[in-house]
Amino acid sequence: MTSQENFRIDLFKIKKSALSLGLAIGLTLLSGCQTLSSFFPEDEEKTVTIEFPEPQLETVVTHEFELPDGENMVGSLAAIDTRENDALPDIARHFGLGYNDISIANSAVSPWTPKPGSRVLLPLQFILPDSPHKGIALNLANMRLFYYPKKQPDKVYTYPVGIGRQGWNTPMGQTSIVAKDANPSWNVPESIHREHAEKGDSLPKVVRSGPDNPLGLYAMRLGFPGYLIHGTNKPYGIGMQISHGCVQLYPEDIEVLFKKATIGMPVRIIHQPYLTAWHEDMLYLEAHEPLPKWAKEKAGLRKKVVKELHELSAKKGVAVDWEKVERILQRSDGIPTPILVQSPDVAALSANALQLKHPGQFYDQPVVDELKESDWSILVASFNDETKAQQLATMLNHQGPIIPARKIQKDDAYQVIAGPFKSKTEMKAAAKRIKMDFEIDSEPVKPRLTSVN
Repeated sequence: MTSQENFRIDLFKIKKSALSLGLAIGLTLLSGCQTLSSFFPEDEEKTVTIEFPEPQLETVVTHEFELPDGENMVGSLAAIDTRENDALPDIARHFGLGYNDISIANSAVSPWTPKPGSRVLLPLQFILPDSPHKGIALNLANMRLFYYPKKQPDKVYTYPVGIGRQGWNTPMGQTSIVAKDANPSWNVPESIHREHAEKGDSLPKVVRSGPDNPLGLYAMRLGFPGYLIHGTNKPYGIGMQISHGCVQLYPEDIEVLFKKATIGMPVRIIHQPYLTAWHEDMLYLEAHEPLPKWAKEKAGLRKKVVKELHELSAKKGVAVDWEKVERILQRSDGIPTPILVQSPDVAALSANALQLKHPGQFYDQPVVDELKESDWSILVASFNDETKAQQLATMLNHQGPIIPARKIQKDDAYQVIAGPFKSKTEMKAAAKRIKMDFEIDSEPVKPRLTSVN
């Protein structure tokens, strides 16, 4: 089930009363179907000083992987150094990762305002979920979809997804694709009508295909009534618990999957936070924090994977570093890590990650048009802290559709100005979205030229 995606970021909830103090931790990221849970476990491993190699590679495999018979882990870790005005969501999308993937693996890096020169680890190595290699397998725990093409048994495709938020959980179990729709219309469920009405946002009964349609350009209906795998008009919610239960993909990913998937294809939706694999004679563990729905089962899930590791190691006659296993479970950063005695730790894995060249511009990275004197604009907020002003401007630029914004210094303060808007109507619509998504009462700024519309 989907909803009008009011893009909201759960990392920092900004309220007007808190503006003078800066952004409060915990902002809810609206995305029509959307909110976000906390993602940043502490890393208990020791800090290691490492000299990194010069960038060498321009690209890395991100979606389509070779899958040799008996293999259960694919991909490689990579890394990239940030530049001015980079943001982790842009890096994530460019390399086929979700917000959860990149933010958890780089918990020491500010998602929206990383310092230039920050080394960002790209967790592009994945342990496949414990399910048949047939059709689509969706692991809710790491918000990742795996597609096993019937005619290519030696390949697997994987895509990050957005899933149902707490209270609107994506259903689990086995189903199938029962219909495919290009340029779908969205028939708004009554429950979502009521939810938006309570926020002062009136929705039509049907939203036609276009930029305001939260389904994006492609939708595939599941056997679970009312649930879809679809695109989105708010791509920066991928890798979050954001929806009213539907499964969302980046627009560029759903286009590929839509063409490959067939009606009747099996779909298995599972929740497996702890994954194990043998790879090149080494036993690996990949850990994710269980979703809130399974929080009370966390201890049991841990006991289950520890028991599995005991059985796997005994069968092979190898010794497991159990203290390391505990650190990995505590860290839950989604990075497949070898766990045998004297195996490399996460610092060594990071040091050996493929170092990539910066592409200059990330895929579909937001570009803000120049603000002219004939344009309407909005004074969103004013800060004494430049970083907080830049953070809010970046968040606005990653709304869907974009709310163009920039940071401007005025005297000793830093203002966040949204625009350009070509009309008063367009400006008022943006101000309404800012109020709904960020709970900020902004101020309209009229064009400086005398002729205004």
